[in-house]
Amino acid sequence: MPPNMTKRPVGAPSALFNEDDSEPSVVDEGNQIAEGETIENNKYKPYRYQRQIVWRNVALFAYLHIAALYGAYLMFASAKIFTSIWAILLYQMSGLGITAGAHRLWAHRSYKAKFPLRVILMIFNTIAFENHIYEWARDHRMHHKYSETNADPHNAKRGFFFSHVGWLLCRKHPEVKEKGRGIDMSDLDHDPVVNFQMTYYLLLMPVLCFLVPTCVPVYIWGESWTNAWFVATMFRYTFTLNMTWLVNSAAHMWGDRPYDKFINPSENIGVALGALGEGWHNYHHVFPWDYKAAELGNYRANLTTGFIDFFSKIGWAYDLKTVSMDMIRKRVDRTGDGSHDHHHSSIWGWEDKELSPEDRQDAVIINRSHEE
Repeated sequence: MPPNMTKRPVGAPSALFNEDDSEPSVVDEGNQIAEGETIENNKYKPYRYQRQIVWRNVALFAYLHIAALYGAYLMFASAKIFTSIWAILLYQMSGLGITAGAHRLWAHRSYKAKFPLRVILMIFNTIAFENHIYEWARDHRMHHKYSETNADPHNAKRGFFFSHVGWLLCRKHPEVKEKGRGIDMSDLDHDPVVNFQMTYYLLLMPVLCFLVPTCVPVYIWGESWTNAWFVATMFRYTFTLNMTWLVNSAAHMWGDRPYDKFINPSENIGVALGALGEGWHNYHHVFPWDYKAAELGNYRANLTTGFIDFFSKIGWAYDLKTVSMDMIRKRVDRTGDGSHDHHHSSIWGWEDKELSPEDRQDAVIINRSHEE
């Protein structure tokens, strides 16, 4: 049986923030494409994509952002410090559920995880509430295969607002639906953790994303319901959403392109810091199978890599895939924009012969030896 992106277990919900895939979006001056027809079969009938706003989502996201702003105010005005710490912890957990889980593990298969780690990442991912893993991975595979085209769910060429959040406020372009049917999702069809989450998502998500985050501050350290709801739940949830969305918007528009100057994704340290290491986007689109999603050799702007490396040390993460320095250098020389050495200097230390005389002269040396 050929892979089909619409396959899901009995009882599994469809996307909550995207419209049902079966709803038509193609218009040929008032005429819908007939049911069962594809774009290819319909190519002799002129059609035009007509953006259709999903007003339910507009209302939901408007409330989320207003509530988040109020939560940000309460965080400084009246919330207990433990509530703010709890919100930050939930942001880190839910962020890892997206970055280490839905993104690097399930969408790209850049490493493998044993059952306990997959369960942890599934729980973290459910706290994030960015649709279930299967839906997220399918959209992300579409994004990589058809990047910056009409088949890209959050095509950055349609502008910052669309790639950031607008794609969730209107019906999908028909090419997203048409091309999406060819995305191979067979690996996730056979993952029991993914299928469990998808089947029970409408039960798990409200509990893990909204109920538990709100109740813990109230019952554990006596926080008010107002502060708990608006700080630990609304602010935390909306902030996490926007950090993820910045990877689709800002990291596709602003920054250097040291690995491939011919594509939109860029190296954006601000996004990397906010999205737990996902802002090194030019590298990621060139080498999507690298579990680090970056060339960086440290964890300062890539917390997700540190998380995966920790579980690798205890044996729960394995088969971590990365890219050789030789392969990186060849790609940089062939398609880079010349900024690579600015970000990844070849100067390794004080004795490096490439260190300029000016840098050597201007350096501050503390407790200099008199033997020199």
